[in-house]
Amino acid sequence: MNSTVLLSTAYLAPVQYYTKLLSYPRVQVEQMDHYVKQTYRNRCLIAAPEGVLPLTIPTEKPATEKCLLRDIRISDHGNWRHLHWNALTSAYNHSPFFEYYADDFRPFYEKKYPYLVDFNEALMQLICSLIDMEPHVSRTTEFKPVETTSADVDDFRELIHPKRDYRQTDPNFVPVPYYQVFDQKLGFLPNLSIVDLLFNMGPESLLVLRQCSPMVK
Repeated sequence: MNSTVLLSTAYLAPVQYYTKLLSYPRVQVEQMDHYVKQTYRNRCLIAAPEGVLPLTIPTEKPATEKCLLRDIRISDHGNWRHLHWNALTSAYNHSPFFEYYADDFRPFYEKKYPYLVDFNEALMQLICSLIDMEPHVSRTTEFKPVETTSADVDDFRELIHPKRDYRQTDPNFVPVPYYQVFDQKLGFLPNLSIVDLLFNMGPESLLVLRQCSPMVK
């Protein structure tokens, strides 16, 4: 394991993502790549009564075909803030800690953030503070393709992805089952959004993250 990890920006990122924030002394979040759809950049996965539910932030289509991620704006299309908050409330209202944390998250679905990277970063900072994590995070200033990434940097930009199987791409992430509201109906659902862990386990979230990452001493 190197001392630095390179990650994509992510909306309410999955548990796997937060094990990297915990494991590495330095974290770089990519903002200079071209925007790609159907990634965790603007999508998270939560546990709803009927199974895994994706929540996607709509973005404004850039004027040019290729647009840097740092310039991607959040769209107001479809009243998504109201829909996402209702979905989170419906999914986690009966979890042990949703009511405890609700007032911390609600403002993110009332205030308008112009840029996706800023919104994601602000949410990440909140979640880290609630979990009692203090990762050393910075944003990239230039884009380097995967094949040219420095040898002393572990690149997970495209490995932590909703269409990639973590069991094949990340041997240092081992999901540990924890209580979930619908586990008797659905069974344990691994690697959902970090809020699934937080709302269900509260202060014990940090312990679960440590158990999920053999790299953490």
